[in-house]
Amino acid sequence: MTTALVLTPGHGPGGSPVLRAAGEIDLANAHELAAAIDRIPESDTPLTVDVSAVEYLDSAGLTVLFARAHRIRLITSPLLTPLLTVSGLSQLVSVREVIDPPPNRELPTRGESVP
Repeated sequence: MTTALVLTPGHGPGGSPVLRAAGEIDLANAHELAAAIDRIPESDTPLTVDVSAVEYLDSAGLTVLFARAHRIRLITSPLLTPLLTVSGLSQLVSVREVIDPPPNRELPTRGESVP
């Protein structure tokens, strides 16, 4: 089962434009990412595309990011960092990795099994 792509435009510190993406980016919805980026006017400040909540990114999504490398910077998660590195995208755009804290849950005590 795929996770729907959710795109949320906003602003970061100092009013710089940010586009937050969550879910999966693939051939079926990469055009939505492209359109969302293209709707945000270009400026002297790169558009920050936050893909730290993206669970899956295929070649169609990478193509969108490569085509817009001249105007974006990325915030990513440890899940996507290797893909951005191997693809070479991290050599074209600024990439910052954000490590989310683990979910707030009780850890098992010694001798208990983990569900």
